[in-house]
Amino acid sequence: MATKKFIVEVEPAIEAKDGKPSMGPVYRSVFAKDGFPAPIDGLDSCWDVFRLSVEKYPNNTMLGTREFVDGKHGKYVWLTYKQVYDKVIRLGNSIRACGVEPGGRCGIYGANCAEWVMSMECSNTHNLMQACNAHGLYCVPLYDTLGANAIEFIICHAEVTLAFVEQKKLPEVLKTFPNAGEYLKTIVSFGKVTPELKEQAESLGLAIYSWDEFLSLGDDKHVDLPVKKKSDICTIMYTSGTTGDPKGVLISNNSIVTLIGGVHRLLGSANESVSSHPFIQWKMLFSYLSMIIFQLNTHDVYLSFLPLAHIFDRVIEECFINHGASIGFWRGDVKLLIEDIGELKPTIFCAVPRVLDRIYSGLQQKISSGGFLKRNLFNLAYSYKLHNMKGGKKHSEASPLSDKIVFSKVKQGLGGNVRIILSGAAPLAAHVEGYLKVVACSHVLQGYGLTETCAGSFVSLPNEMSMVGTVGPPVPNLDARLESVPEMNYDALSSKPQGEICIRGDVLFSGYYKRDIGEWQPDGSMKIIDRKKNIFKLSQGEYVAVENLENVYGLVSDLDALKGFEFVRAVHLDPVPFDMERDLLTPTFKKKRPQMLKYYQTVIDNMYKNINKK
Repeated sequence: MATKKFIVEVEPAIEAKDGKPSMGPVYRSVFAKDGFPAPIDGLDSCWDVFRLSVEKYPNNTMLGTREFVDGKHGKYVWLTYKQVYDKVIRLGNSIRACGVEPGGRCGIYGANCAEWVMSMECSNTHNLMQACNAHGLYCVPLYDTLGANAIEFIICHAEVTLAFVEQKKLPEVLKTFPNAGEYLKTIVSFGKVTPELKEQAESLGLAIYSWDEFLSLGDDKHVDLPVKKKSDICTIMYTSGTTGDPKGVLISNNSIVTLIGGVHRLLGSANESVSSHPFIQWKMLFSYLSMIIFQLNTHDVYLSFLPLAHIFDRVIEECFINHGASIGFWRGDVKLLIEDIGELKPTIFCAVPRVLDRIYSGLQQKISSGGFLKRNLFNLAYSYKLHNMKGGKKHSEASPLSDKIVFSKVKQGLGGNVRIILSGAAPLAAHVEGYLKVVACSHVLQGYGLTETCAGSFVSLPNEMSMVGTVGPPVPNLDARLESVPEMNYDALSSKPQGEICIRGDVLFSGYYKRDIGEWQPDGSMKIIDRKKNIFKLSQGEYVAVENLENVYGLVSDLDALKGFEFVRAVHLDPVPFDMERDLLTPTFKKKRPQMLKYYQTVIDNMYKNINKK
């Protein structure tokens, strides 16, 4: 049987020439083989995404936070699309009353819902982003995990004139003066402002307002909304960065509405794209159509717990808003995440690998601590369903009895309504992905993208077990190719094409190119096998790809594939997990290797000394 292939070649490969490395063929999704999706009428900006949904679904629930009654968190309380719209208009009038004109920069600085009061601030943060969209302002998220130096850098680099700040973060912002004073003129607290802080701010020449005071500035004012264009910038996303200063990535309206256009292509013309391709069968059409992330409806519910300053969460929320769906905010504590999930009952769960690793470990612990009968029943059901899924059956058909008797408890632990789990921002271990595909009773997909590519560039497909460990084929609004990296022995023209991933399309931030090493799979899915910047050269001259080694050491059976110089000769076990408090992880839980080297330098030096003694 011919291998199903989810990509088509649109340009030929290019041989190495004049010192430039060779490049593999250009591929795109089979669902875009006749061209990328046409623009959606009336959808020219992020403001249009929200405005049109308000017109279509004024009474739908949009933003939800958990109520706090008698010292306890209770049910989610909701604002409708029309209620949010009214708040956005008032907020926008207040911003313009401060003298901020279209093209101005508004900064947002705060944790992502650290407690109930912060949940209200998350709603305000969302309203603020929509107000920026309405008035053609650049929304500039400020990472609360990067510290005062990074905040000062971003304020100055982006020329932020107005900043909205979580109440307890106000002192940190004031520490950025006098340098930030060249640009920052007004600060608004999401809460209150103490007399002491007000006096300090005024001594620095700053205007400072509490949230209620600021909103009153817009009363009795009406400011006409400017015309927005697709080419307008809607946000400057600063990457958390594993090295050096954060980089400001300009995201245009066009990037986001192009992404939404790709969603419509999957639903509107997948039939035509599939049926005319010789290697594609109807099963592939249903694979894509069953991707619920592209079948959102007004009844869908999304749990917002990823950092609001990241493009991953921003794009997912735009897709939900476009369909009049609901967004509920967590309380900000990962230890309470499962409880928030149980109360909200989301239909789509987007997560970073660290969170899914926690879920996997928790399940493993419960199974191992269970009785003999329960443990063996679970393992038997798992093996049976996995066997059927590998044989080509959909997860919902692989073992309905096992789902009902054994795995239903896992599904209920995720609220009971989750239809798709999407992992992004970092690589998800294949054994975790494969395990959850079986026991979670939902599609578990892995995506790949960067801030510079407006998040999603590749995403795996449901019911395709061969894609475990990959990020799937490209989405249908971009082209992708591999460029050889000769110094690392990656050849884009070999029988197993490997090289640096290069992407083009309207979803891109123009000017940045990608730094990840990928490998095309026979079915057209992409496997991320390395990161170009995470290649180390040993003293004897060999290159070592640390991320590849981390993956291999996670699967002991693959150790035979390692070269002699790739074997680890010393190990240090730290009982304390890596965390952001020690600056060892980014907000999306990626390892900050330079900071780790500095933090563990003494330990590393001692390991080398002990090795040399042997």
